[in-house]
Amino acid sequence: MFGKRMVWIVAAVLLASLTLSACSQATARPAASVEEPSKLEPIEGTELSRVILTERAAERLGIETDQVREVEIEGERRMVVPYAAVLYTEDGETWVYTNPEPLVFVRQAITVERIEGDQAILADGPPVGTPVVTAGTAELFGIEFGVGH
Repeated sequence: MFGKRMVWIVAAVLLASLTLSACSQATARPAASVEEPSKLEPIEGTELSRVILTERAAERLGIETDQVREVEIEGERRMVVPYAAVLYTEDGETWVYTNPEPLVFVRQAITVERIEGDQAILADGPPVGTPVVTAGTAELFGIEFGVGH
């Protein structure tokens, strides 16, 4: 009897030491780094920053873009953006977020001449063909200025 009991005790001690050994190895590994959903890169020589999102963050924010277009209005070629792209700041300035490369967004000042329906007719702004954000603009502004942090 004593022999069988001793075998069980030895087996239990070995099993416990193996389990503890596995636990200590698991905790000794460095934790996987968690990628931040966004980051800011200051643009040298300006007060602006590039807002850089992960793909997942852009999906969660529902980011959508369109382009600065040139259309004929009353016989003149004019630059227009979807009105949804226009961001008004508290001091009355008007901006759009451009999308110069995938997942990168940069705020750019615009001068709105007037609004016609769902289009903003610009007196000044980014060149024709520039992608501008039409959904997620307020969220990008919040990220840029740390709203909610």
